Amino acid sequence: MGGAVVDEGPQGVKAPDGGWGWAVLAGCFVITGFSYAFPKAVSVFFKELIREFDVGYSDTAWISSILLAMLYGTGPLCSVLVNKFGCRPVMMIGGLFASLGMILASFATSIIHIYLCTGVITGLGLALNFQPSLIMLNRYFSEKRPLANGLAAAGSPVALCCLSPLGQKLQYHYGWRGGFLILGGMLLNCCACGALMRPLLPPKKTQELEITSRTAEDDKKPQPKKKLLDFSVFMDRGFVIYAVAASIMVLGLFVPPVFVVNYAKGLGYEDTTSALLLTILGFVDMFARPLSGILAGMKCVRPRSVYLFSFAMIFNGFTDLIGSQANDYAGLVVFCIFFGMSYGMVGALQFEVLMTIVGTEKFSSAIGLVLLMEAIAVLVGPPGAGRLLDATHQYMHVFLLAGCEVTLSALVLALGNFLCISRKHEDPEAKMEMAVTASEKEGLNPPVGVGEEDEREAKPRGKKNGKVSAMETGEMMVKETGEEGEENNETSL
Repeated sequence: MGGAVVDEGPQGVKAPDGGWGWAVLAGCFVITGFSYAFPKAVSVFFKELIREFDVGYSDTAWISSILLAMLYGTGPLCSVLVNKFGCRPVMMIGGLFASLGMILASFATSIIHIYLCTGVITGLGLALNFQPSLIMLNRYFSEKRPLANGLAAAGSPVALCCLSPLGQKLQYHYGWRGGFLILGGMLLNCCACGALMRPLLPPKKTQELEITSRTAEDDKKPQPKKKLLDFSVFMDRGFVIYAVAASIMVLGLFVPPVFVVNYAKGLGYEDTTSALLLTILGFVDMFARPLSGILAGMKCVRPRSVYLFSFAMIFNGFTDLIGSQANDYAGLVVFCIFFGMSYGMVGALQFEVLMTIVGTEKFSSAIGLVLLMEAIAVLVGPPGAGRLLDATHQYMHVFLLAGCEVTLSALVLALGNFLCISRKHEDPEAKMEMAVTASEKEGLNPPVGVGEEDEREAKPRGKKNGKVSAMETGEMMVKETGEEGEENNETSL
């Protein structure tokens, strides 16, 4: 791995917004599906595990909790590995870990063995795939990035609709051990997806110029080492606001899908009828994510994507608050439809907004730190809702709590950006001045406001031939024609 090409996203390389990027998007679609759907799909085997090892449901529920904790909590570790070795090798090693964990778990003799294999090893493998795939998607797409994020996020509901029925079939025909073994083989597809993550390289001419300039700089002074985990993102107010809001949001975001089936059972409906609610939710979610990506990519919406994300969270929160009053199956169906829409919007926009806030260069570190903060909320949210349910024995209070938490996160994000980030925009002239390189500055005329002697020296040049040679500074070119006092004097910018 030491000789791997590190895909640092070299400067001067424009995101292709297509081409091989569609292959990267396909890989990200599969990885996202495995990462989010696998912890839920494993729950199909819980009854068999309870019977096999003589444990309770709460004991088996730790398998999904550990999987999610590894997916979120190892974010900084993934950032360090990606910054050191690149996305492709990290993802391929992660695919091997994900597959190995499930294969070893098929030979388990105790529930602790499954915790270590399925929870820790497979969870780590999925984490090493999920985060780098998003980083590569960010590098390959710029103009079409909202759409790409929406399509990639759609992998979660699609995989959930496929993996859950598949798990039931595998359990019926091969038992839980055979099911784990086959699922472990399927996770080897993560290695194939990792192989698709080809690093972006600059053109040959640009590459030669970079090598020459680096050699010259190396002779003068040693270059500082690249940071493996960039904590300077916490200096960005936008990132801090986003991280706090996302952590609050995760407290309540995943609660309704966990409890909606039991909510229906509590109203007296059959197991199959109750389970249909998740199918409805996933079907709506499947289409909501790409559509949200298209909406976020519109020219009039994209500069305000943070506020669109805030709207999605408020939509989700109010859906929980209103859905808490449902007292029949029809009400729960309506709740699942609207929750699927809002949940899909949140899923499609959350990483798109983070990419917009921190940019490509710092995204690998930013996403790792955000996922670590969300990991704590993931571990606290559903168990906390469960304790509230045990105390009140009413699902209404659980949904009310989740709705309040998600709505609060939306207010934190929207008001924080409106009050703290609205003045952050820099003067366009300052941005243009920063864009001009040192070599270009040497060829520029003195800025406006110089001494009178410089102005006197500049005037004869205008009188001599009646023309001034073009000056190029980044994106600006000025031409002046005509003699002093003539009416046809033109200046074009």
